[in-house]
Amino acid sequence: MHDLLIVGAGPYGLSIAAHAAAAGLDVRVFGDPMASWRDHMPRGMFLKSEPWASNLSAPDGRFGLDAYCALQGTTARHGEPLPVETFSAYGLWFARRAVPPVDERMVESVDSCPGGFDLRTQDGELFRTRTVALAVGVLPFAEIPMALRGLDPAYVTHSSHHSDLTRFRDQDVTVVGAGQAALETAALLSEQGTRVRIVARSHDLAWNTLPPPWERPWWQSLRAPHSGLGCGWRNWFYSELPGAFRRLPHRTRARVCATALGPAGAWWVRDRVTDRFDIHLGQEIRHAKPWGGRLRITTSETGAGSWADLPPFETDHVIAATGFRATYGRMGMLAPALRAGLGADPHATPRVGSGFESRRPGLFLAGLMTAADFGPSMRFVHGASFTAPHLVDGVRRRLRGGRPSGGLTLPGSRSAHDPLTAAER
Repeated sequence: MHDLLIVGAGPYGLSIAAHAAAAGLDVRVFGDPMASWRDHMPRGMFLKSEPWASNLSAPDGRFGLDAYCALQGTTARHGEPLPVETFSAYGLWFARRAVPPVDERMVESVDSCPGGFDLRTQDGELFRTRTVALAVGVLPFAEIPMALRGLDPAYVTHSSHHSDLTRFRDQDVTVVGAGQAALETAALLSEQGTRVRIVARSHDLAWNTLPPPWERPWWQSLRAPHSGLGCGWRNWFYSELPGAFRRLPHRTRARVCATALGPAGAWWVRDRVTDRFDIHLGQEIRHAKPWGGRLRITTSETGAGSWADLPPFETDHVIAATGFRATYGRMGMLAPALRAGLGADPHATPRVGSGFESRRPGLFLAGLMTAADFGPSMRFVHGASFTAPHLVDGVRRRLRGGRPSGGLTLPGSRSAHDPLTAAER
């Protein structure tokens, strides 16, 4: 029986594996390394986070992004956007050097068994372990607006479904959303000759500004320190003190998760969007139906106090760049009984203790699934630097037969109306 099996080989899964191996645990990682970054982001995209805030986590800070870039003869500079392809290659390099060999098979199911868990791969092989860490990234939690759900993928997809947008060249595409994923997707489409429009509930587009220089007068740094989530003391708190964030009142955490670091475009994409194509703000899609090989879309104004429909239009395809929402019901690989034991409401967001252990002893969660407790940094790669060592500490306490890490006690599941979505990459 293994000590720890990790489901997912993205930044969080690989970071957890590096710390677990260094701690002497019998650990195994399942998944295609960095697959969501390699296969689910269009070529030509850039990392929104600063390069120095995009390190995977290993003990002693080894195998950082700057070390990889140095080996490649390049430099990851503050204030210069990093191509997603470079970050993906860095993750594969990290996996080869800091992590035990990754089993690239996908996991079909996780279920309880006496003394631990049974994990079954898609080809049917069964593994038994004392603890499991789910680090499945964001793909299982893609959020599609209600009016677009159930439509054929020929008409509607999520922005995370695409690594190549050339299939839409010379077509008419509607992008839904106002965050980085929506804005950069629309820019890439427009630049390849696609007729594109944006439809967004927001009444204004928000833009991140060019970050201040890394080296600057001390009084400027004191007033607005750099952090993995941007400048300012508030962002520094979210970024550097997730453990303290967890101690805030539940209502405060819920409000922060719903509002902090909301949809915004990076400074370097603004000129590729402004005055380049139609942008319909303050609108949401109310109806969508196939119409002569295309989609007929009806929108209405948001916040107008009524649902008066605007004149419909037709489009070849809709890309929903509308983020992700982690809920119990979308944790499909968990056996029904195990999933039900985590929370009665399938629309509620998962909850964890201080060691990232769920309600089910021995089952640990990482990444977006833990943002309700540890805050906005869990929506970004930067959060892996806090998650990995603390989760492994929680696993070691569980293996020693200790109390559930953090003594998880919950006042009840969050309701389906508690907003928690991931900021665009």
